[in-house]
Amino acid sequence: MQFIHTHMLWSLLLLPLLVAGYVWLLKRKRQQVVAFSGVSWILQNMSLPSPWRRHVPPALIALAVALLLLASARPMARVTLPADYMTLIMAMDVSRSMLAEDVDPSRIKAAQKAAKEFLQDLPSNVRVGIVSFAGNAQVVQHVSQDKDELVAAIDRFQLQRGTATGSGLLLALNTLRPEAKIDLEAALYNPNPFGYNPQGNAGQSGGAQSLDAKPKPAERPAEPPGSYKGGAIVLLTDGRRTTGPDPLKAAQMAADLGVRVYTVGFGTPNGFIPGYEGYSFFTQVDEESLKGVAKITEADYFKAGSAEDLKQVYKHLSTQFTLEKRDTEITALLSGLALLLVLLAIFLSALWFKIAPQNSFKSAT
Repeated sequence: MQFIHTHMLWSLLLLPLLVAGYVWLLKRKRQQVVAFSGVSWILQNMSLPSPWRRHVPPALIALAVALLLLASARPMARVTLPADYMTLIMAMDVSRSMLAEDVDPSRIKAAQKAAKEFLQDLPSNVRVGIVSFAGNAQVVQHVSQDKDELVAAIDRFQLQRGTATGSGLLLALNTLRPEAKIDLEAALYNPNPFGYNPQGNAGQSGGAQSLDAKPKPAERPAEPPGSYKGGAIVLLTDGRRTTGPDPLKAAQMAADLGVRVYTVGFGTPNGFIPGYEGYSFFTQVDEESLKGVAKITEADYFKAGSAEDLKQVYKHLSTQFTLEKRDTEITALLSGLALLLVLLAIFLSALWFKIAPQNSFKSAT
C-alpha cells in the first residue's frame, strides 16, 4: 500500500491518546459509582450485560477513527478491476530459430497454434493487430475484430534471418498508437543489419540515426508508465536480438506513451536447429531483456518452455485483458468501512446497554 499524503500518517499517534482517555474515563466512572450511596439498589434493578460487552462499542469507534486517520493519507492499493483494453497488438518472432524442435513439433508450429487459441478466447469487443519480426518487422494484419482474418495472418508467417526485437516492438507501438507519429524510418534504421552498433554512429554511414544513438528531446510530454488503457502489446520471441534498435530503448518509448508490453520468452535453453543448411546451432531466449521490457512498461514477463506452457501463458493473458490489477485510491473504501463500524457500535450500544423497564417500574412502586 502506498500513500499520497504520507505526512498525514502522523495523525495515527492520536490513537494512543484516545485509548488513554478511555481508560481514564473508566477509572473516573468507577470512583463516582463507589461514592454513590444507592449503587446497590441500582445494580439490582438493571439488566447488566456481560462485562466484556461494554468495551466492544468503544473499540469499534476507535477502529473507525483509525480508518479515518488512515484515509486522510489517501492510500493507494493494487486491486483487481475490469480492464479497459480494447486493442491488442501481437508482435511475434518469425526468425529461423523458431524452427527449433525442442518444442513439439517445432517452436513456430506451437506458437501459431497457441496464438490462434488465444484469439478465440478473447472477448468479442477486443480488436487485434499482428506484427511479425525477424531481420525486419512488418504488419501482417492490421487491427481487426475478424478472427478469421487474424488466424489466416498467423498461418501466413514466413521465417527469415535475424531477430530485430526492438523493430517489432516499435512497429507494434506505432500500430497501436498511430497518433504518436513515431518516426519509424529513423528509429528502425541500423547501419549494421546483422550486428550491434553500441556507439550508435549512424551519421558516419550517412543514414538516419538509430535508437542506439543519443535520443532526441521528446516532442510530447511523457505519460505515466502503464497509464494507457486503450490497448497493450504482447511480444513473443525465442532468441536474442541480432539486429535493429535496442528493445530496452524501444520499451522506454512505449513506457513514455503509457503502453504496457507483456513479454513472452518461448523455448528451452538447449533448443537448436538440427542440420539447417548444413549447420546445427543453439538458440537461447534473452530473458533479461524481456524482463527489462516488461518492467519498464509496468507489465509482466512470462517464460514458456513447452507448447502447454505457452498455452497457459496465453490463457492467463486473456484473463489479464479482462481483469487487471491497478493502483487505485481506496480512501472512499476506508471511509465507508469507518461509517459501518460507527453504525455497528451504535446498534450494539442500543441493544446491550438498556435498563429493563419492567424491573424499574416494579421497584419504584
